[in-house]
Amino acid sequence: MPYVEGNSAIREMFEAGARMAEEIGAENVYDFSLGNPSVPAPKAVDQAIREILDQEDPLYIHGYNQSNSGYEDVRTVVADHLNKLHGTSFTSRNIIMTVGAASGLNVAIKTLADPGEEILAFAPYFVEYGNYCANHGVTLSAVPANTATFQPDLEKMEAMITEKTRAVIINSPNNPTGVIYSADTLRRMAEILRRKSAAYGKAIFILSDEPYRELAYDGAEVPYVTRFYDDTVVCYSWSKSLSLPGERIGYLVFPTEMEDFENAAAAANICNRVLGYVNAPTLMQRVVAKCIDEKTNIDVYDKNRQALYDGLTEIGYSCVMPQGAFYLWVKTPMEDDAAFCAKAKDYHILAVPGRSFACPGYTRLAYCVSYDTIIRSLPAFRRLYNDIQAGK
Repeated sequence: MPYVEGNSAIREMFEAGARMAEEIGAENVYDFSLGNPSVPAPKAVDQAIREILDQEDPLYIHGYNQSNSGYEDVRTVVADHLNKLHGTSFTSRNIIMTVGAASGLNVAIKTLADPGEEILAFAPYFVEYGNYCANHGVTLSAVPANTATFQPDLEKMEAMITEKTRAVIINSPNNPTGVIYSADTLRRMAEILRRKSAAYGKAIFILSDEPYRELAYDGAEVPYVTRFYDDTVVCYSWSKSLSLPGERIGYLVFPTEMEDFENAAAAANICNRVLGYVNAPTLMQRVVAKCIDEKTNIDVYDKNRQALYDGLTEIGYSCVMPQGAFYLWVKTPMEDDAAFCAKAKDYHILAVPGRSFACPGYTRLAYCVSYDTIIRSLPAFRRLYNDIQAGK
């Protein structure tokens, strides 16, 4: 039973935290396990829900969509928004509304990859990618991490591409490192993929997983991948940008310039149905269309980012300063990252081992928590670090 055996370490740690909170009180648990937004959705979201329920035909807003790709007017709003932001030229034909980013990736994988083919992902990567590939009989292979910068190691990627390689998953800003993949990285990646696609006589796609696109700090730019590589499918979710993870609403972008666009877009529409999603939540489609220009207040996350990074590095931990998302990637002061996370639980700290992201020797801390939790956790992190250094 591979799905049971491969159950998410993130969820396991989160559930352990809930049990610990019952035993010793939530205020005594420093839970950095789950990327659950701690900033509420903009007030405009609640207002949009009320307006839609008050003003629109309930049979329309709660019924099946005519197309499994979603409401055409909503898809037009999304396309126009992307064109304004990124200088693209999308229309409703390029957009498929999805049940969040997870379903979007599943739809994209089933659409583009045949059983027995392979998809590459750059370590460290989100733990569930392997399960998404396994859902469709596809092998996920990890490109080893470039631990100097945590930009994708393109030389290793190129060496791993074979005739079975169908796509490369990228995630920027990255979960778990918070690193943003640079324009130069994407440009060089595109050159390699074009060369390899020509050599094997088929497109090798980029699947760009982008739920953290709006969570970028210090004025950092998150390059838009379709501007570098035509054979890109963008997977987006409003889970983080509007703090709506439980509403399961997102979209896929299939650019017209990609290989065999018409068939790919039609197949994705069918996959959205046959995978059991049918169509994206109808009410939330209309809500996000009304709130397309709204933003979550990321100043809260930025304050947490600075406090946790500064606090841990002052103690002695080695951390990657995140450019985006809401995770801190920390080198564990013990060689065995799983043993470190197990020991951290004795100090009421809940963290996810790096091996869950195909990159052992590190741990991920989700700083989408209260600022007070971060400040109160630092003495526990100090005791943990000092005890490890003392061999306790």
